[in-house]
Amino acid sequence: MGVDSYSSMSSSSSTAAPAYRGRFAPSPTGPLHFGSLVAAAGSYLDARANKGAWLVRMEDIDQTRTVPGAADAILRMLETLGMAWDEQVIHQSRRDDAYAAALDKLKKRGLIYPCSCSRREIADSAVGGIDGPVYPGTCRKGLLAGRAARAERVLTNNTRIEFTDTIQGRIAHSLERQVGDFVVKRADGYYAYQLAVVVDDKMQGITDVVRGADLLDSTTRQIYLQQLLKYPTPRYAHLPVAVNVLGEKLSKQTLAAPIDGTQPVAVLNAALNFLGQDTVSGCGPQDVAAFWPRAIAGWKLGRVPKQRTLSAPD
Repeated sequence: MGVDSYSSMSSSSSTAAPAYRGRFAPSPTGPLHFGSLVAAAGSYLDARANKGAWLVRMEDIDQTRTVPGAADAILRMLETLGMAWDEQVIHQSRRDDAYAAALDKLKKRGLIYPCSCSRREIADSAVGGIDGPVYPGTCRKGLLAGRAARAERVLTNNTRIEFTDTIQGRIAHSLERQVGDFVVKRADGYYAYQLAVVVDDKMQGITDVVRGADLLDSTTRQIYLQQLLKYPTPRYAHLPVAVNVLGEKLSKQTLAAPIDGTQPVAVLNAALNFLGQDTVSGCGPQDVAAFWPRAIAGWKLGRVPKQRTLSAPD
C-alpha cells in the first residue's frame, strides 16, 4: 500500500467536527524511533481522551531531508501500534499554493522583505538568541548594493508574545530582540517551517498541539504569524524530548534505533512510562486493541514531567 492510498482509518460517519482536533506531524527523514513515538503517543492519547480527532501530517516541505519511503514506513508503524488516524494524511510538499497565498497576504501588508544575507554573515554580526543568532535587520531598509535577494523575512517588533503551555508553563518572547526578523521563505525556494505549520494548522482546524519541547521556542513565532494572518491560536502542550546518554535528541543524525514493531505493547508501555503515566498490564505483547482503551482511560496530561528533556530508556 503506497502513501497516497492512506486516508481515514476512522469508521465514524459523523459529519460534525469534534471540539478537539489534534495532530501528529513527523518529518519523514527515517523510520519512527522512540523520540517520535513519544510525540505520536502523547498527541494520540490526549486527542482520544478528549474524544477528539487525531490527524497525521507529513512535514516533508524540505525535500532535501526527506527519505524515499519513510512516510509510508511511518504510517505502517502507526498501524502496527494500533494508532488509527482520522481524515486524509496531508503532505506539506503538495501545499505550496497555500503557503504562497499566506505569504502574499503578508506582502500586501508590507510585512515581508527580501534578504541577501548568508548564514555565515548573520552569524558573524549577530548576538545569540533563543534559537540561534538573532537576525540584526541588515536588509530591513533594502538590499545591500550589488546583492541579490536570497530569503524572505517577516518584520517583527518587541511586543511580547506570551502563551501558557499546558506542560511547560508560561512562555514569553520579544521576537525582535530574541529572534529577529525570521525567514518565511528560504534561499533554496522552500517555504519555511514556521509559515507552513501555521497555515496547515489553520487549514486542518487544529485546536490542540501536543508535540516535543524541541519546538517550544518556535511557538511564539508561530503565534505571531497566526496573529498577523488573523488565524486562531491552538492550545499548546510540549512533551519532554527523549535524549540519549550524551544528552542529544534522538534522531536520524544521532543514530536513533527504529521502533521494534514485533512487541508493540512493550514499546507503547515504555512511551507511557516516559510520559509519567501508569503502564498497562494484562495485555498480550501484540494486543494493541486491548492496550489503547486502558491507556486512554488512564491518560493524565498533568502527570507528564515538566521538563524539556528526559533520558530515553535503554
